[in-house]
Amino acid sequence: MSLRTPVTLAQPAVLPGLARRRGLRLALGLGAAALGGGTAQPTVQAAVRRLHWDQRVLQGFGTRLWLQAGHHDPQALQRALDKTVLRLRDIESAMSLFQADSALNRLNRQGYLDRPPADLLAVLRLARQVSAASHGAFDVSMQPLWQVWSEAMQSGHRPAAADLARACRLVGWQALAIEEGRLRLQRAGMALSLNGIAQGYAADAARQCLQAHGVQHALLDCGEWSSLGSPPGDHGAAPEAMAPWRIALADPLAGQALLGTIALHGRSLAYSTDAQTRFSADGRDHHILDPRSGRSPAQASAVAVVAGSCALADALTKVFFMAAEGPGSFQGWVGRSAALCAHWQGQCVLVDKQGRRWASAGLGLSLAEARG
Repeated sequence: MSLRTPVTLAQPAVLPGLARRRGLRLALGLGAAALGGGTAQPTVQAAVRRLHWDQRVLQGFGTRLWLQAGHHDPQALQRALDKTVLRLRDIESAMSLFQADSALNRLNRQGYLDRPPADLLAVLRLARQVSAASHGAFDVSMQPLWQVWSEAMQSGHRPAAADLARACRLVGWQALAIEEGRLRLQRAGMALSLNGIAQGYAADAARQCLQAHGVQHALLDCGEWSSLGSPPGDHGAAPEAMAPWRIALADPLAGQALLGTIALHGRSLAYSTDAQTRFSADGRDHHILDPRSGRSPAQASAVAVVAGSCALADALTKVFFMAAEGPGSFQGWVGRSAALCAHWQGQCVLVDKQGRRWASAGLGLSLAEARG
């Protein structure tokens, strides 16, 4: 039996082990009708093809990962899930900060890495592309900033201005050299963190691995979300009539309230909020840091991004967060975000600290008005 049972909007299921992602809840299968998706009905006289469903729950990237997939052949399904777990382990050994001997940690310790794994190269090339296009709003070299804030939090105060300035001088994506057969960090003391993109990359890789083994229906939580096909239900329906996987977004400012639900339709979703890891009691300082200033954006509270690539969606949540700091208050943020959506061919949801919210029209969300 799945850990994730069908739910209704009135009784959302809190995802197991999701303390690190308090903004996301799951709604799938029979509950989709209550969430506005309608129950899928066959449009032709077709025998229902029964799918066997199974799951894997595992620790990875410092969090809990969950894979659920369906296949007509239960043995083929087991093989596909087993292969996918091995694929995730390979990615973790390349880019996790939680494994002392990961390729990423060796790079950070040595300042260079010979014969880097293909996965690490792939994610760093994508990161460089996003960094260049966003003028440094996303930057995987921000690990020194995280270290300064983490140490300050443990001692109960904000970082000293001099310490923050020193850490900022170590940040700069252009100082990561990607050479033939070697990675080099060109500043002494520089270090990388892939926490803002690796989980999305892992979700993409898991999706591709399942597809390669014949799986057409799956939902994957690798810290960010990716989907295939549709949830448990009537798979004898025509494809266009089948219910999609749906994810509910919690309001970061209103406890258990929901912003709305998003139908994935085979796409991926990343969600970042200022409620996830806080460095100060008032929530002003949190884990989403502007690589250029070393401080958290003052206006943004939450960003969700939907895109074809989960790695891209993961990275872009930070870019959209930084876009809140430009001129024009909330409407300025909306305008800049709409332009970013067009550039990256994605969609987004924005929430600021005053409770104002906006969603791309294509997501079909009906968001409540600003509170109060």
